[in-house]
Amino acid sequence: MNIILLSLIVINVLVSYKAINDTYFFRKYEFHIGSIKSGEQLRIITSGFLHVDFQHLLFNMLTLYFFAPYVIYNLNVLYFLYIYFGSLIAGNLLTFYFHKNEYSYRAVGASGAVTGVIFSAILLEPNLYMYGFIPGYVFGFAYMLFSIYGMKAKRDNIGHVAHFGGAIGGYIITLSKIPQLITTEPVTVGALLIPIVVLFFLQKMNKL
Repeated sequence: MNIILLSLIVINVLVSYKAINDTYFFRKYEFHIGSIKSGEQLRIITSGFLHVDFQHLLFNMLTLYFFAPYVIYNLNVLYFLYIYFGSLIAGNLLTFYFHKNEYSYRAVGASGAVTGVIFSAILLEPNLYMYGFIPGYVFGFAYMLFSIYGMKAKRDNIGHVAHFGGAIGGYIITLSKIPQLITTEPVTVGALLIPIVVLFFLQKMNKL
């Protein structure tokens, strides 16, 4: 395993372990709209290293472990970090935008960053299949539509907005690095763009 990827996973595990066992620490660094508005913008990053429980942590780290190598192999470890942190920030900024008037809104987790890595991998690996039989672009398209549904329904505690924002981050950063994907993989690029357009159309029409 790449040493940078291993280090990132270890940091997530150690910080999350601390947070799970220390409520004060958890509350100090979680994503919290009121605190961010009061000037604690660092929470936009620190919250990405906290998880609510070990199941949440394990799922995110396993997903990162399986998809990060595609990004590192096709780009390099530096761009992998750009995508990871860029997607983390994009996910939380979109969350802030959608929940800016909810003073008590809270969230934690690396899901936005991990989702960005997944979507980067989908763009970079046209033959990538999810669960062994679902084409990456089909999975990405369906996942983003499901996230929009989750935002509208508001029936669970999943951070659908952060996931969607993370996906946008991974999408944009990857295409900025390899813009020729727009012509070499138009189906994948187009399939992932459609839900992004749909989201902001619905937002503009006040349908979310």
